[in-house]
Amino acid sequence: MSQTTPGECPWPYTAAETIADAIVHASGLVLSVAGAAVFLVAISSGVPGAAVAAVAVYLATLILSISASAVYNLWPVSRTKWLLRRLDHSAIYLLIAGTYTPFMVEMGLGWMLAGVWAIALLGVGLKLLMPGRYDRLSIALYLALGWSGVAVWDRLDVLPENVVLLIVAGGLVYSLGVIFHLWESLRFQNAIWHAFVLVAAAIHYLAVWTAVAGM
Repeated sequence: MSQTTPGECPWPYTAAETIADAIVHASGLVLSVAGAAVFLVAISSGVPGAAVAAVAVYLATLILSISASAVYNLWPVSRTKWLLRRLDHSAIYLLIAGTYTPFMVEMGLGWMLAGVWAIALLGVGLKLLMPGRYDRLSIALYLALGWSGVAVWDRLDVLPENVVLLIVAGGLVYSLGVIFHLWESLRFQNAIWHAFVLVAAAIHYLAVWTAVAGM
């Protein structure tokens, strides 16, 4: 995404594109809230407290990220939108770290979890303190943080094979979606990108559910 100044829109969207993006976000928000409620009820008994807490963190970051994205992308162009942009981009770091949290707790990798959250919080700080700068570098950092799990590939045998496959599949969908995020001239580009995000998030939701609830 190119540099912008407060109140400036990086590129204009038509009414149809905005409506399509609104539908994607509304669907994601409804599904994430409903999914969070179902998940928490499902693990309310018979699951260790640490795992429940980890899932709660994950679900909170999921809902936060979708909410921040919806508000930012649908807000009229203004100085307020520029502030919302910072929050939206910051929430992505939190979602990545939040998604890792249940898996790292299940695997007993506290050091890895601490590292992922440290990098995520660093990314949040950069987004809040230096908005509109190094955006393409930030995309690279998102991807690097998202794929940092390969550093503990030899420990993934702790997780069921289908969970690992779901984690990888979700990561691939996120990564493929970046192509559309960067394809600024494509009609409905923003809605397509966010649809990829929701599909990837749904896959990772299934991965977390399977790992924790043993579906």
